Amino acid sequence: MRFTLREGASAYAVATDLKSYGLIRSAMAFRLAAGWDDAWREAKAGDYALRPDMSAMEILRAIERGEVMLESLTVPEGLSIWQVADLFEAEGLGSADDLARAASHAAGWTADFPLPAGSVEGYLFPDTYRVSRQPTAAADLVQMMLRRFDDVVWRDMLGGKPSARPLHDVITLASLVEGEAKLDSERPVVAAVLLNRLKRGMKLECDATVQYALGPNRKGRLTYEDLKVASPYNTYLYPGLPPGPINSPGRASIEAALRPAAVSYLFYVARPDGSHAFSNTYAEHLRAVARVRAARSARRASGASARGGTGARGAAR
Repeated sequence: MRFTLREGASAYAVATDLKSYGLIRSAMAFRLAAGWDDAWREAKAGDYALRPDMSAMEILRAIERGEVMLESLTVPEGLSIWQVADLFEAEGLGSADDLARAASHAAGWTADFPLPAGSVEGYLFPDTYRVSRQPTAAADLVQMMLRRFDDVVWRDMLGGKPSARPLHDVITLASLVEGEAKLDSERPVVAAVLLNRLKRGMKLECDATVQYALGPNRKGRLTYEDLKVASPYNTYLYPGLPPGPINSPGRASIEAALRPAAVSYLFYVARPDGSHAFSNTYAEHLRAVARVRAARSARRASGASARGGTGARGAAR
């Protein structure tokens, strides 16, 4: 049976509830036992799996030890903070606002890697977590995800020390790769294209950054008007990397950002199947865009669509 212990609940109220659920015989005996034990003051709010065949003392010890029920939450790669927050709420673990608020600033979190100055966007490592339904669930999840980033990225991938490029730049680039590439085999190539454009002083013109700039209003396909959205994250308007990550990249995208492919491509456009056509020159790119348009037209009747790409200026949309 799921029994919910509310934050700040007294031993009197808990004993009454346990008795009403038929989990204990005597509310008075439970109150007396809890009163004699200072450990009750550390009782943890949350959901407990209690059975009628448990003794009152077993129930008391389970609550005092904080043996709350844990729910499994899988956070996939490529979600922004507000998408993680929506998933958190959809799974019934707590308020989306609470999680978004907790992740909106780096101050107060514990991490071995250098925390960013603003929000922890990009550092909530995608993985499966065990979360309890309690008032601190949002903060607990953020801290768990930051610790996982510590384990996987900072200690395992980087050996606990900075790379040649600032960590924030690496994760920002990785988030763009995560947003643009669908195939793991193409992630190092997409990373190389973005870095090649940066080296040449070209705007990244990355669709995923525009989607982030649109916030919760993101679309399946962008329009020319969307490319004009006034945001420092709009890489169609502003040169260089955006101010920070646009999602939580997975290991493959971070690996690609750290070790991009040795290619000279400057352009790419997505095919209807999610793969990309890469080009060295704008003329080559326009021909690739034309082929994508033709392929998309052929699939339009079935409702499929092709996504644009770097340097396309909406031509493939």
